[in-house]
Amino acid sequence: MNVQLFIPCFVDQFFPETAFNMVKVLEKLGCNVMYNAEQTCCGQPAYNAGYQDECRTVATKFIKDFKTYDYIVAPSGSCTGFVRNYYGKLFDNSAVHNEVKLLRKNLFEFTEFLTDVLHVTDVGATLNGIGTYHDACGALRECGIKTGPRKLLEKVKGLELREMNDSEVCCGFGGTFAVKFEPISVNMGEQKVHNAANSGAEYLISTDLSCLMHLDGYIRKHNSNVKVMHIADVLASGW
Repeated sequence: MNVQLFIPCFVDQFFPETAFNMVKVLEKLGCNVMYNAEQTCCGQPAYNAGYQDECRTVATKFIKDFKTYDYIVAPSGSCTGFVRNYYGKLFDNSAVHNEVKLLRKNLFEFTEFLTDVLHVTDVGATLNGIGTYHDACGALRECGIKTGPRKLLEKVKGLELREMNDSEVCCGFGGTFAVKFEPISVNMGEQKVHNAANSGAEYLISTDLSCLMHLDGYIRKHNSNVKVMHIADVLASGW
């Protein structure tokens, strides 16, 4: 099976090891992984800031870069959800309408590709410790992803998965929200970290590094013992 990688901006710039770990897992499961180095942003930051015309320009390039019949897999529910749910509004009745339909059909967040397309829940990973899962807004609300990541984590040898309070509540990042409403954003992040710690978790795991980057900022400042991990990094552990 051929798989095209979509690596979001912040993963490319700040957490490239997660992208490599996603490749590691996909190749172990028999996928032929390809990467178009011409790819850039999906346009979500511009759209969320109110710059729809600028977003449309970036998104037009994205459509061109991912004009393929292959599956497209991304380590981000947020970016996946944006393309699925907003590209239709940006390009409805346009010359690229059919290309957008194909793109939305072929694009999957990493964990849903494993569970819904490959029908895999056990990748042979090992991580000793206690973990808890944060439902990122993009994955949960934009893509409907909830049970898949938990099924994958439950199969990780040595990992005890515990539910924390308010796992579905936003962590406070929200892209530009964290900039425009910093005090609220920080307090929401604080509550999420406290809920994770109160569950006894050593690892705070999610599908989205944007959330984890935000939470890790609070963790580092306040010397919490909780460690953030993207689920791709968890699934690539121990083999």
